[in-house]
Amino acid sequence: MRPPIAALVVLLLVVAVVTVAGLDGIHATRVPQAVLNGEQQIAADTALSMRTSIDVEASSVHRTANTYPATSASTPATTLKALTSARKAVVGSALLDARTGKLLAAGGKPVPLARVDIARTASGHGVIPPRLVTAGGTRELLYFAKVTVPAQQDDANQDQLVNRPDRQWLLAVSEVLPTLTTYGDGRTAKVLDASGTALTTTSRGTASPAAADSGLPATAARAAKESGSAADASGSLLGAASGSGRTVAGWAQVASATGPGSTDGLGLMVFTSRTVPVTTAATDYLPFALKAAGALAVVALLLGLALHLSVQRPLLRLYLSAGRLARGATEDSPAALEELYRPVPVHGFGELARIGRALESLRRQLLGESGPEEVPTQRGPGYRALAVVGVVVVACWAVPMIFVLNRADAATAVPAPVLADQQTRTEIATNRIRQSLDQSYSDLTATAALLPGTSRAAQTKVLRRTLADHKSYRSLYLLDRSGGITLRVGEAPLRTLVHVPEGGGITTVNTSGRIPAIAAYAQVRAVKGRTSAAGVVLFGEIDVKALNSLLPRPKLGSVWVTDRNNKVLAASVGYRAFQSLPDFGLTRLARSTQGAPGTPGTAASAVLRTSSGPSVDAAAPLAQSGPTAHLGWHVVTAEPAAALQIPAMQAQQRTMLAGILGLTLGALCLGWLHVLVIRPLRSVAVLVARLAGGDRRTVLHPVNHDEIGSVTRSLELIRQALAEQDRAARSGHAAGPYRPLRENTLQR
Repeated sequence: MRPPIAALVVLLLVVAVVTVAGLDGIHATRVPQAVLNGEQQIAADTALSMRTSIDVEASSVHRTANTYPATSASTPATTLKALTSARKAVVGSALLDARTGKLLAAGGKPVPLARVDIARTASGHGVIPPRLVTAGGTRELLYFAKVTVPAQQDDANQDQLVNRPDRQWLLAVSEVLPTLTTYGDGRTAKVLDASGTALTTTSRGTASPAAADSGLPATAARAAKESGSAADASGSLLGAASGSGRTVAGWAQVASATGPGSTDGLGLMVFTSRTVPVTTAATDYLPFALKAAGALAVVALLLGLALHLSVQRPLLRLYLSAGRLARGATEDSPAALEELYRPVPVHGFGELARIGRALESLRRQLLGESGPEEVPTQRGPGYRALAVVGVVVVACWAVPMIFVLNRADAATAVPAPVLADQQTRTEIATNRIRQSLDQSYSDLTATAALLPGTSRAAQTKVLRRTLADHKSYRSLYLLDRSGGITLRVGEAPLRTLVHVPEGGGITTVNTSGRIPAIAAYAQVRAVKGRTSAAGVVLFGEIDVKALNSLLPRPKLGSVWVTDRNNKVLAASVGYRAFQSLPDFGLTRLARSTQGAPGTPGTAASAVLRTSSGPSVDAAAPLAQSGPTAHLGWHVVTAEPAAALQIPAMQAQQRTMLAGILGLTLGALCLGWLHVLVIRPLRSVAVLVARLAGGDRRTVLHPVNHDEIGSVTRSLELIRQALAEQDRAARSGHAAGPYRPLRENTLQR
């Protein structure tokens, strides 16, 4: 009986303390933490885009060298020209002997190879990581690839030279650093080296950081150095105040996300900054927390006192009275007999009052003063109603905390910079997806260029090698002019739309099913005088899992890629193909990004109310140019405002949490009291009323080892004594004063 009541009081007091601690921990600074977190994530997203660009370029150089059809007659000059002529970003190039490091051919600006160990670099396998080098006072990236050239054969001495090993050349290409695309008006983005020196700088709009913030890049470089080799290390910085604004900055290392990669060891990092308006209103939730905690403490103490006076004390007195009657019925001593002459006081109400009246009737029956008599049923509320009232009292405190108090206004709670950051991150995600699709198309175009004029076996070999090199493709196939598949490698195609498109680009090849089928396609150039053995259009179906893997980003929320009809093609969360967006507000937001006919449209953002609470949402058109521009696709993101570190939202969350905790713990403790005390008490009240009414046959079995169990054991002893008394009366003994039974007789 005592543990539920004590637990109720203690736990409600703990909730009161948690309420004060939780709400006092919210600090409404002039620049919300959500703004700093947003800038950090923007820097991380920009670093990911740069990392992807470097990785793609390194893989492209490697793939170009690996697929070059070198022959024994290939010379270094012709080989170098063939490998670099199509690469517009090349600043300088060189072809070297992989074993000796001798320069065989060069093009463009001289390639800085003074600190490069050619033999060691050429000894690597797969894609060789690029190097950051200095050329003419500027920093450039140096990409490498090995070229295998068959050994030259001399017709006069062919038999002696037939076993000569192939020649190994090393291609070195210097390129400028990838250009950062800056999103968000007033933002500046820089690429820094390990010392914090800016290598490239881009800005958008009127970006004018304060002069006092010139040391932020160096501070970011030190923070990156302190992070050590941690992958994807990032952070945020707060600069100096300038008028009504203050500079916020974010930094992120350009490092491999899953381990060793092309960007590891470069020492590059991305630094972004912009000026945001500061808030002047300071919000203090401590007074409210103290009032709410004080109210709950009063509720806890009053409930504990009420349960102590109405349940605990009456039940303890009933327990003592039942034990006294049991001793008087079973012990043969003057003191025990005297216990029977003391009336049983009736305490409490409901079940306890009924049990008290029944015990008084049993006492008189033991003394022979009366016979069996009916105990009137209780009238009015019982102890079950008391438990319900206790839950209602706790709910009177908890329900306003959950649904009324500290409710944030979604229209004003989310700061404008946070909404702008969500839009910026959506645009960066859009750019990342567009780059992936454009790269898929470029790689497929390069593959299609290798197919004309070759045999079916050679075309199959090229397609298999392309499928092995590009994990994003699930299937590659050639179509003839009627749309039939004439050659395929990989998994079975998902296409249901049979068409032979003109030109090249990205398209969908189905409109229903469990998996959306997105494909890149390119024309296979016809060779004059020869008929292609396989087809005229090369299709590469892109694995939707590869597209889905590009979407999740920390604190960006749910991300969807939709077609021009706002049907989902890919998502960072579970979805069904071609389903609508989960909320009509998101669909309306996606439609608002569509510009006038012939225009690409612009990104948009808004704070929407959803069934789960306010959400910070944004949408952006997928492409403004390139092979995906004609698709009309969108990228839509939705981040619950509750997941952002916004003071108003934090206060709402913690207020609701306190209310839920208080209501849950209060209901659990009162439910515990009902199970252990009130429900057994109701059962005992029914049994003792039957016993007082003359039922001597029903055995009373104690269920629990507590106060109610002791009362039940005492009632069983009284029942046995009354049953013996009734047997004695039936055997013909004259009625007289009650004579207690011996314990051994009762046991027998």
